[in-house]
Amino acid sequence: MRRLLALLLAVGVFAACGGNDEPATTSTPSASATEDAFPVTIEHKYGTTTIESAPERVVSVGYSEQDAILALGVVPVGIRDWFGEQPQATWPWAHDLLDGAEPEVLSTTEISFEAVAALEPDLILGVTSGMTETEYDRLSQIAPTITQSGDFPDYGMPWRDAMLMIGDALGKRDDAQSMIDEIDAEYAAIRAEHPEFEGATATMSYVLDETQIGAYGPTDIRSQLLTDLGFVIPQEIVDAAGDQFWSGFSYEQIGMLDHDVLVWINGEDEINEQIKAHPLRQDLVAFAEGREVFPTELESAAASFSSVLSLPALLDTLVPKLAAAVDGDPATEVPA
Repeated sequence: MRRLLALLLAVGVFAACGGNDEPATTSTPSASATEDAFPVTIEHKYGTTTIESAPERVVSVGYSEQDAILALGVVPVGIRDWFGEQPQATWPWAHDLLDGAEPEVLSTTEISFEAVAALEPDLILGVTSGMTETEYDRLSQIAPTITQSGDFPDYGMPWRDAMLMIGDALGKRDDAQSMIDEIDAEYAAIRAEHPEFEGATATMSYVLDETQIGAYGPTDIRSQLLTDLGFVIPQEIVDAAGDQFWSGFSYEQIGMLDHDVLVWINGEDEINEQIKAHPLRQDLVAFAEGREVFPTELESAAASFSSVLSLPALLDTLVPKLAAAVDGDPATEVPA
């Protein structure tokens, strides 16, 4: 099940975990992390955790929160790999913030408690990890551990809430809020420029295998990207996902994806060509009217992270594609 979840989380560009032989680098909080922010007590899914002082050795066991940590001026000593075979498990929009450091890369599919303990952390962040209570209990024996809020399903914590929680843990809530405000201002500007997005139906869809496709539900961070732009997730996709962040169904039910905009968030040329060649796709109104969007691998990854670092890198290129698709005019070419 954990391997399946990792595959779904990684939108079909799942890669094996990596590592390096260099020693872990100690992170140093930036000047905006004030000691008077500590001690801080954070409430989460499995109770409360108190952090007594500004952490200096942070391990990230979540799938994507290294972006938030790096944005706040802290270089983790360990980062959990997710997908894409990126150096230090860090994508281009965030890599410069490593500042030459080479954090230990941790396993994708399972949390290695021994590897985490060996890094001697004073804080473990797993807000995007989907960790179980048993995993939380074991990690808490190593160092203060933060997981996601219990107000949301696993992997369903909105990026703003996750950013603020991580900001609290690092003593940098004001910095976190400022970064959120900048992204929200960008969203507001895009919505003002593209009123056609408001209320249009859209799906973040993917391919599971040769017979199965699916779409992310409204609690998934990729679907929330669309709703932040003004789009609406169709009710049939909401119903299909239920209390999960995803839904899966056969190609014969591809009509469930036939809406104002159909985003195929796969990111691999081979998978995109498989979709384009499937005979059932030819029956879609979205196909006939040019309403499909095929994000690049980098765009798909940026949407999957949906962080204060990846979103600015994504919106400049994705928004023109959405605008070209939502007009329903097949003569309007969707940018590659």
